[in-house]
Amino acid sequence: MQRRDAIAAILLTAALPASARARRIGPVATSLALNRTRIDAALRRMVADGRAAGVSALLWQHGSERYFGAAGHADREARRAMARDTLVQIYSMTKPVTGVALMQLWEQGRFGLDDPLEQYMPAFGMVPVIAGKGPDGKPILRAPKRPMTIRDLMRHTAGLSYGMRDTAADADFHAIDPLALGNSLAEAIDKLARVPLLFDPGSEWSYSAAVDVQARLVEQLTGVPFEEHVRRMILDPLGMHETGWTQPPARRARLAASYTKQAGALVRVPDARNAALNFGPRRLTMGGAGLASTLDDYMRFARMLLGHGTLNGVRILAPSTLRLMATNQLDPRIVRRFFLPSKGSVGFGLDFAVRTARPRDARENRGAVGEFFWDGAESTLFWVDPANDLAAVFFTQVTPFDGTLHHDFRAAVYGPDYLGPPGD
Repeated sequence: MQRRDAIAAILLTAALPASARARRIGPVATSLALNRTRIDAALRRMVADGRAAGVSALLWQHGSERYFGAAGHADREARRAMARDTLVQIYSMTKPVTGVALMQLWEQGRFGLDDPLEQYMPAFGMVPVIAGKGPDGKPILRAPKRPMTIRDLMRHTAGLSYGMRDTAADADFHAIDPLALGNSLAEAIDKLARVPLLFDPGSEWSYSAAVDVQARLVEQLTGVPFEEHVRRMILDPLGMHETGWTQPPARRARLAASYTKQAGALVRVPDARNAALNFGPRRLTMGGAGLASTLDDYMRFARMLLGHGTLNGVRILAPSTLRLMATNQLDPRIVRRFFLPSKGSVGFGLDFAVRTARPRDARENRGAVGEFFWDGAESTLFWVDPANDLAAVFFTQVTPFDGTLHHDFRAAVYGPDYLGPPGD
């Protein structure tokens, strides 16, 4: 029966016009209708009120592009408009790409999600946990109650630091500086294994450098440099030819300038620092950041996710693998979740946040139960909404991270009172 159904699906697809062949096969979407005027106005307002120098957005729904819009400047000083082909540094939107690369190897039986990480990287079997401070003010260290697993790495429950908190572990993280661009990926992870854990693995959620460990694991399992492996297995097959850690010099003219907020005004980040990740000398290819991309390129990745792991006949992941990644993996007993609740009523899957309940009030981001998403340090965002057969990509380059941009963009896409399809 399954073989006959598969053949029928192939024949049906072949009979469709070319424009329809990329459409997602799945349940009929809800009646969510996009309002172009409302979205345009939201983008213009973000620039007009000084929250961003430039913004752009792309929406895909029901098998075709439904919206593209941009406002403001990619380079305010040069008066270069934010455009469809503007190259943007996506920072932590790199993480889902790394997760997909690792899960491709999981499909091949190369590791188990609940394997102890020390099985592949012995140094992590000797990392202690901080258990408070002694009378001398120095941290008390002890052995963790259980080993960290690869699942812990992928759901940010490993206990690793990212230098984002005010703890002794974060102080060590900054002192050791594992993610300095002069380190190789192997050196970065060796240094990270010298930083004590924030907590026992599996007991809390805390954003961390765990995805950089995932990248190193990909290297170890394949024997191929991480950047090369991702290009070969994900970026090239999906046609994401303008996405990469290393960018050709000619594309620098299309790179968006970065801006930071100081005393209520946007101030340009020095160009050399802004371009260092993709155009400057570096040894480190991070799993958790570093990709630069265009709206259309990253939408191809999002469309693959919306298409159950396939885009235009190219299979990247099995549907069951993608369902696993997009399913909340956090035990309800994990109540300490650092900043995750600021994203709304969400849990966390494998390298994606996952919406688990309807928005509770007007302050929470709009969205539908079952969507999965992530964002980047310079306020970029993407999400995949299976209930509405929708994928969205939002680009800007502004720090500190501004969640109001995401709130307003989602309200423009869904409508300010949207709670999700009936039955959520």
